[in-house]
Amino acid sequence: MQDKKYDDIDAISGERWFPKETTFEEDMNEYWGDWGVSSEVETLKAVLMRRPGKEVESFNAHAVRFSDEPLNVELMRKQHDEVAKIYTDFGVKVYYVENQREDRPNSIFCRDLVFMTPEGAILSRPGMEARRGEERYVAGALSKIGVPILRTIAGDGFFEGANAMWVDRHTCVLSTGSRCNKNGFEQVSYELKRMGVEVYPMQQPYSNIHIDGLMNPASNDMVLVHASQVPYDILDMLKRKGYKILEAPSQTEVRETFGCNFVALEPGNIVMPEGNPRTQELLERNGIRVTTVNISEIMKGKGALHCITAYLKRG
Repeated sequence: MQDKKYDDIDAISGERWFPKETTFEEDMNEYWGDWGVSSEVETLKAVLMRRPGKEVESFNAHAVRFSDEPLNVELMRKQHDEVAKIYTDFGVKVYYVENQREDRPNSIFCRDLVFMTPEGAILSRPGMEARRGEERYVAGALSKIGVPILRTIAGDGFFEGANAMWVDRHTCVLSTGSRCNKNGFEQVSYELKRMGVEVYPMQQPYSNIHIDGLMNPASNDMVLVHASQVPYDILDMLKRKGYKILEAPSQTEVRETFGCNFVALEPGNIVMPEGNPRTQELLERNGIRVTTVNISEIMKGKGALHCITAYLKRG
């Protein structure tokens, strides 16, 4: 039997191309910019804020959960500028949400609208109807300056940025309550776990909406807490990670003058609202450098320094 002959056809060559085997976090500076946060206290380098605009000039205080006290709009803007100047004097780059709905006075509280991670921003979906939609304009501001948006909370989920608190690069507390439901928790948790972060769930008390009203690190080994409102398991975790627990000495200062709602410029160096003498004394006695600022008009929105400051870069 005669052997069958075949034409000798050259094999198809491979692509001879291989992907760049780097992580998104490693690529951040080269392709996006100097962004990323995995701490509440490492040196603050960039923030996003909303200077009070037309949205604070006329509104129903009860409907948007503001104080019934008359609001001095120009003083509010001046106080906001003074906070921004503290940041810029320290070397922080301050970016602004330039556009916003005119019926959203709470939009000055930018921390609630975005939670920054090492790989970019998680865009919130506010729980309160009077805030829903603010996030659209934050998305525009982030896009304009080149901050990657990893996820926008979607479906029936809702989550606000102040429902999350970094403990360290591999640990985050995430709270559920009236501003973060189970679906919102799961969406944020998925992104964090993918980055190698262990998520500690915390149930928010009915009397409070965000973590920063109850607990806030002042350094890498010291955290101020409203002891009666923070679950034991969370404090036990912080203690095991080497944190010294400072118990806020005054419930009045926590609830009325926002003693926990401060911003760390760097480990052991914070800016806090004026009018919290007992809390300030406790922090200073434990080696924390404290700068105070008068934000009386901002606090009429039932928020303070941490609330108006969305971190974009730390460390």
